[in-house]
Amino acid sequence: EENGQFYGRGVSDMKSQDAIWADNMVRYNAEGLRPRRTIKLALTCGEEGGGFVNGASWLAQTQRELIDAEIGLTEGGGGDLDAQGHRLAVTVMADEKTFSAWTLEITGPGGHSSKPRDDNIIIALGQALANLKSLSFPTELNDNSRRYFTALAPRVSPEVGAAMRRILVDPQDPQANAVLNRSVSYRAMLRTTCIPTLVEGGHALNAQPQRAKATINCRTLPGSPLAAVQAAILKAVDNPQISLSQAVPGIVRPPAPPLSPEVLGPIQNASNTVFPGVPVTPMQETFGTDAGRLTAVGVPVYGFSGLFRGDDAGNIHGLNEHIAVQSVMDGRELMYRLIKLYAEQN
Repeated sequence: EENGQFYGRGVSDMKSQDAIWADNMVRYNAEGLRPRRTIKLALTCGEEGGGFVNGASWLAQTQRELIDAEIGLTEGGGGDLDAQGHRLAVTVMADEKTFSAWTLEITGPGGHSSKPRDDNIIIALGQALANLKSLSFPTELNDNSRRYFTALAPRVSPEVGAAMRRILVDPQDPQANAVLNRSVSYRAMLRTTCIPTLVEGGHALNAQPQRAKATINCRTLPGSPLAAVQAAILKAVDNPQISLSQAVPGIVRPPAPPLSPEVLGPIQNASNTVFPGVPVTPMQETFGTDAGRLTAVGVPVYGFSGLFRGDDAGNIHGLNEHIAVQSVMDGRELMYRLIKLYAEQN
């Protein structure tokens, strides 16, 4: 803890939420709570296991009866803060993007570094990666992103609010896109994105490289085919010598479950108590979660944490990942109330 922030890899995604859930289970037990409905907690692993290990998938495929539930909650959603730390909205993840990872690879004859060739494959790969900077997917809105921007428009600055209203009328409005693209969160919510995340090449400091490759991580809007993403990457790379393949097995997400009053109502009630005056809105999350893995086997899962974050989302996945201590404490109280409301529903 430093200057009112918790720091550490995973502290925001999603150890704080895990700790809140475990803490609340202990609290319920200490209180002698006997809820009308059964409360289950599953803490799983595998997000960074290369796509080949996933605890949620294992539960869904081999322990379906154990995880049976009428609804489930996972990471995603929570709350948005403005640059001054003011709460803009409590958000509920009603849909999410699809994760995909691609490998760009090029090979060459190699040779001694003292006799350089014109077709250096690391330079060729670098040029291909530079070309990806110009890769831009069109702005697209769905019901959940529309509801999100509608809710936030009156609570942000006049310039940003006006841009949100214009984007709802015309998603391709260039001025509205220019304003909203200043926010990494809004920009990611509006379109499919692809960026390079890993680069590898060569085998010795005194040899010309014979193999070079890069990993491209894409986050695809719901309903967008991966084949279109693949075609867009190849077009941007514009080098037939560079191959493109999927780095990890592809994920096929089922349609998001409907956000019924039985799901949203308790969130609104608990939020109004802990964060009075802050609106609650569904949203489309910019990343992917395990929700689809359980939804696919009949357990509708939604993303909600009660944790407020700024536009940088606490630098999730970074080595300087962080989250405000107060956000964790407030989220703890909100989730404590919310789970009790769900558990006592008829």
